[in-house]
Amino acid sequence: MPITPTILATSGGFEHDARGLLVPSGLVKKALELSGAERPKLCFIGTASGDATDYIQLTYAAFAGWPVDVSHLALFPMPNVDDIRAHIMAQDVVWVGGGSVAGLLVMWRLHGLDDVMREAWHEGVVLAGVSAGSICWHTGGPTDSFGPQLRGITNGLGLVPFGNGVHYDSEEQRRPLLHRLVAEGTLPTSYATDDGVGLHYAGTELVGVYTEIEGAKGYRVEAAGGEATETVLDALAV
Repeated sequence: MPITPTILATSGGFEHDARGLLVPSGLVKKALELSGAERPKLCFIGTASGDATDYIQLTYAAFAGWPVDVSHLALFPMPNVDDIRAHIMAQDVVWVGGGSVAGLLVMWRLHGLDDVMREAWHEGVVLAGVSAGSICWHTGGPTDSFGPQLRGITNGLGLVPFGNGVHYDSEEQRRPLLHRLVAEGTLPTSYATDDGVGLHYAGTELVGVYTEIEGAKGYRVEAAGGEATETVLDALAV
């Protein structure tokens, strides 16, 4: 059966339960479903947060009792596994956390993880994540990696040939900056997500938009006559 390279790029994935504990929500469940594995192997990567220990621990705890085999890949202060490629290629799902996408891209390239991710994508490992873990798969997008005044980043992995906007409805600088970057040609046609929304790419084609928050949507932003036009993409509930 042919392998379909799969990406789920999101502005969501986890939520807090009634006790305040972190638990996987609809978009993480969708990533696991897309793997097709009965008991998926999921690797969490927290490079964008500097491999913050609490973020890693909370992710392990979030899957307690789930039929999922969880591991993590850390790059700070040194890789926590002997063979990064072998570890990633053994997974069904890679979930990349939020933080600094600029820092993530530097560290991944330093360790050759950019090439590993491309290989894993071609071999059917589901690549997924939130915020920085969404932008990284695209050509770039608005980021707060450099400070509270958002800037555009254009050196993403480019597995899909689009720009990406995250937290589209909750952070006021993101929409106008994405529009400007697309209008001036700094970014190509781009897809954006409200909080709680994920973009499903099969190969380089957007094939689905999903939401874990009622009313949240996705968007396509493209250049037309020196300006940006925005098309709303209705999202299916997960």
